[in-house]
Amino acid sequence: MKFGLMLPNTGKDYGNPTVLINLAELAEKSGWDGFFIWDHIGGRGKSPIVDSWMCLAAIATVTKTIRIGTMITPLSRRRPWKVAREIITLDHISGGRVILGVGLGDLVNKDFQSFGEVTNPKKRAEMLDESLEIIAGLQSGQEYSFSGKHYQILDTLFQPTPIQTPRIPVWVASHWPFKRPLTRAARWEGVLPRQWSAGPITPEVIREISSYITKNRKSTDAFDIIKYGLTTGEDVAKDRAMVQEYQDAGATWWVDEIFSSRGSLNQIKARIALGPPN
Repeated sequence: MKFGLMLPNTGKDYGNPTVLINLAELAEKSGWDGFFIWDHIGGRGKSPIVDSWMCLAAIATVTKTIRIGTMITPLSRRRPWKVAREIITLDHISGGRVILGVGLGDLVNKDFQSFGEVTNPKKRAEMLDESLEIIAGLQSGQEYSFSGKHYQILDTLFQPTPIQTPRIPVWVASHWPFKRPLTRAARWEGVLPRQWSAGPITPEVIREISSYITKNRKSTDAFDIIKYGLTTGEDVAKDRAMVQEYQDAGATWWVDEIFSSRGSLNQIKARIALGPPN
């Protein structure tokens, strides 16, 4: 199992690019495998917000091994060809360490309403599927065209191709127990499951997700199942036992969620410095 951190890009502490860059350096030195940032734009909120992609580019220049990416980018409010160009560039800056986390986004988030973005979830899902196809196609190194309901591309060639082959891996968010997002995720490289009305993501839920993905996935390539959670950093035996349950159930990544409610910035630094419960 690999271990990552997911941090906000908003708030008194985390709405500061220098803080995120420094925390990413600390995370790499402390043995974490991944460093992921929210991708919010901000509507009518009053908290400071930084651009996730600019921060990730800076983080890529000061780290060497840790995987980096967004958790998650709602593709319906992005131009897919712009995202493709950004992730290819970021992949080169980082030496091939990028993971693209995508999803529909929060259905009540002001990131959409304030800017006149699409709020209908069905339409967002359509745009997400088309965007993923386009982003993959533009990484092929071949001339590419696309004609869909929401996007059209005519005879376009993107160079260079990413360092990672055949392309940058995609992790897709899903809300358990809905199956349609899981079916979408099975076409890519990973799933980021969240609970909905069915309660928390337990080890048994991870087993069900793993079984569903296996049945609906055509590729035999490796597939990541990511479990969000909170480890204490204090009771190492308890943390390891909890993580082991999810690993045994089929999870391949444990991602610790960092929120301001977890403590002061100094407390968060101390938690990151302790390293993952591996």
